[in-house]
Amino acid sequence: MKKEYIIRAVAGTLVTAGSLLAYFVAPGWIILPIFVGVNLVQSSFTKFCPLEMILDKFNVK
Repeated sequence: MKKEYIIRAVAGTLVTAGSLLAYFVAPGWIILPIFVGVNLVQSSFTKFCPLEMILDKFNVK
């Protein structure tokens, strides 16, 4: 699987999980999707993505 697809899948999963947790468990979980969204925006400008670095260490192509 390509790195871009993995990054999108992980980001989508974290945003969905964080939103559901904030709705059903505790409002504090809203921090998770906010963090993911901010990270996606900053990576579009800086081309720096922490998950991409992690995938590189595991030799994911």
